[in-house]
Amino acid sequence: VNGVSWLHGEVSKEILGDLWPGYFKNELHIGYVTNGVHFPTWTAMRLRRLYARYFPEGFEGHEYRISEWKKVYDIPDEDLWQERMVLKEKLVRLIRRRYCDPGQVRMDSPHQVMQVLESIKPDVLKIGFARRFATYKRALLLFTDLDRLAAIVNNKERPVQFIFAGKAHPNDQPGQDLIKRIIEVAAMPQFSGKIIFLQNYDMELARRLVQGVDVWLNTPTRPLEASGTSGEKCVMNGVLQFSVLDGWWVEGYKEGAGWALPMETVFSDPQYQNELDAEMIYNTIEEEIVPKYYDRDADGIPRAWMASVKKCIAEIASNFTTNRMLRDYEVRFYNRLAARKWELVENDFAAARELVAWKHKVLAAWPGVKIVDVQRARVGDKPIFIGRSYHFELTLDLAGLAPEDVGAELVVARPVEPDRVVEVIRTVPLSQVQVSGSQVTFALDYVPEQAGMFDMALRIFPQNPMLPHRMDFALVKWA
Repeated sequence: VNGVSWLHGEVSKEILGDLWPGYFKNELHIGYVTNGVHFPTWTAMRLRRLYARYFPEGFEGHEYRISEWKKVYDIPDEDLWQERMVLKEKLVRLIRRRYCDPGQVRMDSPHQVMQVLESIKPDVLKIGFARRFATYKRALLLFTDLDRLAAIVNNKERPVQFIFAGKAHPNDQPGQDLIKRIIEVAAMPQFSGKIIFLQNYDMELARRLVQGVDVWLNTPTRPLEASGTSGEKCVMNGVLQFSVLDGWWVEGYKEGAGWALPMETVFSDPQYQNELDAEMIYNTIEEEIVPKYYDRDADGIPRAWMASVKKCIAEIASNFTTNRMLRDYEVRFYNRLAARKWELVENDFAAARELVAWKHKVLAAWPGVKIVDVQRARVGDKPIFIGRSYHFELTLDLAGLAPEDVGAELVVARPVEPDRVVEVIRTVPLSQVQVSGSQVTFALDYVPEQAGMFDMALRIFPQNPMLPHRMDFALVKWA
């Protein structure tokens, strides 16, 4: 049930929350490990050698030393820019080779082929979009205003080329229609050679694209991108990411090392939201991306762009390798699961047998657990003051359970409203103050520490130190 990014974990809590009635989204045991990509597979060999010259300690041993990646700032701009240009030239050669092969690309006319071959040059700003063509990825968002797009790609002094590639599932007709529309737009006279769709998407092409473009564009519908890994492959190569703050980019984005569309939606109507996002994409390309890329010094180096590339590698790419991902799985899940396993199997599964017997006992008795009396802080229309003590008391009939089998707590939450996710601010345990026969009394003197509007309630639950988390045995009663 755990997510493959922080945001995916949060969405998973909403999706799966009803499995544990009585507990709320921000209390659930669901966690996450953000996906990473395999650095040696997706990073260009030339860049790997360059990195190894300046921070070899970053790649030694089982775990990459993320702190060492800061030494990318020591690489001269000229050296890193030269390597980036070599990768762009390799991408250009691949595109030209494919366009000269009728088995790789189908075009309407030889003239169209020549236009592409003449237009595809290494010194032009290249924005890539390559992935599985599912409708939620909004591949056509860029085509919302074709006149605006034509002005961007046909700027004589600062041109831009968009390179698309990818496939749709054979049974995904809407996804195939997306590809068809991209090919139609690419064939229009104003976009010929400026918008390119590369057919027969495969791993070789994917590697060249994530290494050779300047910017990687990602436009998913929020919050449907579980993680996304194509952008992670790009940042390893110094390719700057421009994406909706969704999936891994929520965690990865650093100002000055890429660009982002906000995580929150403004309009409930998808059409209006798409129009707004498209406008923001056009503005960002025109006002931020293009000027930064084409602003060169006397040596022809875009210094501000290279500063962003270095920050991207040092502060973003270093955190999204499979090495980091596997370490997170070990620390957050695998090691804990292993320790739990040995705890349960020790002495011929003694702990497991004991826990199962306890659960059977509680399940049988739980319907009979009754609330005998409740005393809450009586405030009426009076305000509750920070720093003042308020008394809560709860008496239960345990129906044969032991006093240590049951716990009680005060749950403090933001005001509970219909169609709004309950946000628990804090839980405060009640202490057992009296046991009389089958009845037990819990009490709490609560001192508020935070101003605002809150709802409060008392929650009763089974407790056992052998439970890995409360949701493992989610029986709840409310007072």
